[in-house]
Amino acid sequence: MKALPSLRHNIIANYSGRAWTSLLSLAFVPLYIKLMGVEVYGLLGVFMSLGALLSLLDMGLSATLSRELSRLSTVSDTADEARNLVRTFEVVYWGTGVLIGIVVVLMAPLIARYWINTGEVSYETVEYALKLMGISIAFQWPGGIYTGGLIGLQRQVVLNVIRSVMVTVQHVGALLVLVLISPTVLTFFLWQSFVGLMTTIALGIWVWKSLAGSCSAAKFDRILLVKNWRFATGMTGISLVTILLTQLDKIILSKMLPLEVFGYYMLAFNVANSLNNFSFPIYSALLPKFTQLVAMGDVEGLASLYHKGTRLLSTLMIPIVTTVIFFSNEILALWLNDPAVSENVQPILVLLMIGTALNALMVVPFSLQLAHGWTRFSIYKNLIASLLLVPLLLILVNRHQGIGAAIVWLVLNLGYLVIEVPIMHRRLLKKEMRIWYRRDIIQPLLQVLVVVLSLYIALPDNASQSITFAWILVTLIFSYAASAWGTRYSDLQKLRADAL
Repeated sequence: MKALPSLRHNIIANYSGRAWTSLLSLAFVPLYIKLMGVEVYGLLGVFMSLGALLSLLDMGLSATLSRELSRLSTVSDTADEARNLVRTFEVVYWGTGVLIGIVVVLMAPLIARYWINTGEVSYETVEYALKLMGISIAFQWPGGIYTGGLIGLQRQVVLNVIRSVMVTVQHVGALLVLVLISPTVLTFFLWQSFVGLMTTIALGIWVWKSLAGSCSAAKFDRILLVKNWRFATGMTGISLVTILLTQLDKIILSKMLPLEVFGYYMLAFNVANSLNNFSFPIYSALLPKFTQLVAMGDVEGLASLYHKGTRLLSTLMIPIVTTVIFFSNEILALWLNDPAVSENVQPILVLLMIGTALNALMVVPFSLQLAHGWTRFSIYKNLIASLLLVPLLLILVNRHQGIGAAIVWLVLNLGYLVIEVPIMHRRLLKKEMRIWYRRDIIQPLLQVLVVVLSLYIALPDNASQSITFAWILVTLIFSYAASAWGTRYSDLQKLRADAL
């Protein structure tokens, strides 16, 4: 394998790429709503949910490829196996992408007529939009295997450069075609399809450039599929129940609510979902490292990296979460400049932000489980959660619409935090749980809460937009200072001794 970037470089690259992606995505939302309307924006929510549901067809291959390429990087003379593995999974992925496109296009009339509550958007527009969604997903689909490959090869600087460039082209180009050609959802999805194909091609090229050279050509190898099928099956099981829990709210809401109301929920969801831009970079950087440390049997190094990863995530995420929650009304007013939309989005946003923050904190424990190849636990926990929370979701959505769905999301992730972590630490890193809760999460949270709450209370009444914006910015700066101060001590040996 070629020389690998450091963990620090990968984390910085992941955060830079995710920050840029999130910034552009949020910045262009008001423009899309102005040009296409909030109802049409609801179709974007359908597109995201459809893509998430179809990701079940991933069959755990992208995570398997990432894990295997990471493992092979520690073993000599494995260039041929790595190249054959990529070729094998690549063939499966491209075939699946074509199948997905065909199925979605054929099913579009039925979905438009019998599932989507179109409201004032015409049935024909929704049908054509769904067909374009199918084409777009088909083009983007193989990008998943190439992304997993670059993560496993620890080429995350390249990965994020490609993503940043393409997401800029995606949003800037979408705005131009909407303004210059036609401000319709059909034009929008045509552009998304084109950019998705270009992104997939770029990712594929760089995966092959990053692999070690070999004298023999890469080939499809069915034996490699069989060899890795157990872990892939476990990842598929995790994906199945995870997608059920994370997408069921959107499936139910898209059926029960008009597109306009569903659009409000998706606005709140997209803002809250941006927190994944804090957690996924750490997950992407840590999983290959965790896998290598597990393979080498380095328990001490694994524990140290486990705490460092969580503390870094807490330091970066908690300040912005608390600031957005307390100043949600002010932020939405500044961002959307539409009182009616802001009023409908705000209560949903607060609940989704809390739930998503709790979910983000679980990525480090989850990556530790995957590094050990322990997938069964996640399958069982999510199956139990599904049985308990699906009926609750149906009841609360019927009574409280989007707010009800947000409450269920909060309850689900609170359960993960207080139940899953103790169970996991009975098997993995048995002496590290108290440190994880107390030092890595609770202490920075309390210190940030004091700062943000104090500045929120001190905000002048009837402040102008410029003063409000400056006040929120100062609050964010001070909260980050408090978060960093809360994690300034790093003597884990002493902390472990105190926890015993």
